[in-house]
Amino acid sequence: MNQFASELGLPVGFTLEDWSACERPPKTVIEGRYCRVEPIDPARHGADLHEANLKDREGAIWTYLPYGPFASLDEYRAWIVSSCLGEDPLFHAILDKASGKAVGVASYLRIEPAVGVIEVGHINYAPELQKTAAATESMYLLMRRVFDELGYRRYEWKCDALNAGSRAAATRLGFQFEGIFRQATIYKGRNRDTAWFGITDQDWPDIRRRMEAWLDPANFDTEGRQKQSMSAFA
Repeated sequence: MNQFASELGLPVGFTLEDWSACERPPKTVIEGRYCRVEPIDPARHGADLHEANLKDREGAIWTYLPYGPFASLDEYRAWIVSSCLGEDPLFHAILDKASGKAVGVASYLRIEPAVGVIEVGHINYAPELQKTAAATESMYLLMRRVFDELGYRRYEWKCDALNAGSRAAATRLGFQFEGIFRQATIYKGRNRDTAWFGITDQDWPDIRRRMEAWLDPANFDTEGRQKQSMSAFA
């Protein structure tokens, strides 16, 4: 505790005497049971992702993203090259292990190793990935790397406050709603109020337990349908 603040009787946060900065997330593959998460590559993943995205004929998956939809493969690959190959955001492709094809994207961003804070975003699941075990497992794998491998203190999720699907997904995965930043930004010519969610390292052990229980193969029938919802493991 700061000595001056202590003498004044002012409230201060708990001490972190053993804290040291985290490492940045590595550009390496994360293997799961249902999916594989790997750094995005326009040559390896571009065609699969574009084909999978086109199955959303209404383009709904792009509604709350500041880019897309992309009419052609060349246009989509050019966007990957220009926007997805840096260190922050650090984009990943999500591959379905059954088909071997890339069917989704997610990234780490606003990476702050000095204070142990990192955000997940740019989440875009093609229709065939949505509401599957692989979809949940991809989020679990990214969380596990952040907390268990790298030792971050906080993991954030932010979305358009009007994006009911994203808000429900964040809550289901264990993120706590922390408020709305009004008129936070503008995208696609529209206002965006941003809903904030977070998980801390104190929350993670219980969230990990629930996610691992839900992802256990025993929780799925022969058609891949869940037997119990995530909330059943609370």
